[in-house]
Amino acid sequence: MSEQNEQAERGVGEFTLTGPLSAAPRAGYTAPEPDEKWDLPGGFAHVYYGSGHRGLVRPVLMADGFNLGRSDLDWLYAGLDGGHPFLTELRRRGRDVILIGFEERTASILDNAQTATAAIMRAIAERLGGTRLTVGGFSMGGLITRYALARLETQRMDHQTGVYFSYDTPHRGAYIPVGLQAFSHFIPVPNDFARQMDSPAARQMLWRHYDPKSGESGVAPERTQFLQELSRVGDWPRIPRLLAVANGRGDGTGIAVPPGETVLKADKVYPGTAFYAQAQGRNVTVAELKRRFPAAEKTITTSDFPELDGAPGGTLRSYGILADALKKAGAQVDLRHPEISFVPTVSAVSIRDLDQQKDLYAAVEDLPPNESDVDDYLCSSETTAHTAVTGELASWLLDRLPD
Repeated sequence: MSEQNEQAERGVGEFTLTGPLSAAPRAGYTAPEPDEKWDLPGGFAHVYYGSGHRGLVRPVLMADGFNLGRSDLDWLYAGLDGGHPFLTELRRRGRDVILIGFEERTASILDNAQTATAAIMRAIAERLGGTRLTVGGFSMGGLITRYALARLETQRMDHQTGVYFSYDTPHRGAYIPVGLQAFSHFIPVPNDFARQMDSPAARQMLWRHYDPKSGESGVAPERTQFLQELSRVGDWPRIPRLLAVANGRGDGTGIAVPPGETVLKADKVYPGTAFYAQAQGRNVTVAELKRRFPAAEKTITTSDFPELDGAPGGTLRSYGILADALKKAGAQVDLRHPEISFVPTVSAVSIRDLDQQKDLYAAVEDLPPNESDVDDYLCSSETTAHTAVTGELASWLLDRLPD
């Protein structure tokens, strides 16, 4: 029995915590075959012509987001169209959809920006006529394309882009609870979860990162370097109109995850392991990690964090995903709060940083719009899952694309 328990414990980490889409497409939905497939440096693209087109006429380029491994563009298309028909409507309106994928989605944002740049330049070369491009992305894909366009402008290269958009993109950082990050490295064997959490993209994107070597949580050096590089190219592209949507609410209302409360406890596999919602203060316990093979215990604490788990923002079923993996391994779990705020609203519309409680919970709709880094934005009227394509957000974006 001990060998079986040890195998169960070791197998817990064979999952990833987040993808560019938080919900599967509806049952039975199948993505159409692309009209073209492009091979690109470090990635690839699928091209879908708009209604009545036999080539690229009005291109809309969209970059994939954060997860482990190679992009699955059939899945991405289905996810963006299988709930609310966003891509179908784009194509009906005579726009050509280009989905940009990456060989490794956890690679450096700067590296994957090279793939996005190649897609932009190819779209320009193959476009019929002179309609300016629309370029953007979902989740981290918005950061990749933001940097790619800004860098092209710094190099004085004409990206011919009229509109840039981001969809629940972590412009000021994303949040994955430090206790969960630490748990990925507490699993006593190499695993997908740990590889994802310690990847270049995670280190660049996360507001605070848990360093498995030091056991400390803070701003990763890779994030500092990324922000410096973003600043070097002007932070944002200046030529296109900048649009952003947030899956979180804009009235300062978050989700019901009381700070300090137990969110998940495990028994049998990792018995006694518990996670707690992030609270304010010094040396706040966010996780008590325990294992038997080999035996170890570790208490994970944070200092001077705001109450991030319940902040207004696009949600991710982080604790729910871990609970599912534990149950699959044979554990008994007590899951009280499956979701957390993954991309806070203030980050998605780039209007406040995440460091201070008052900023994190700011009612965005009451702030002067010119305080945002983008030209126009929309926050969801209800809290929705990270990158969920809703009729409200999709229609707003569609209506703001130039004729």
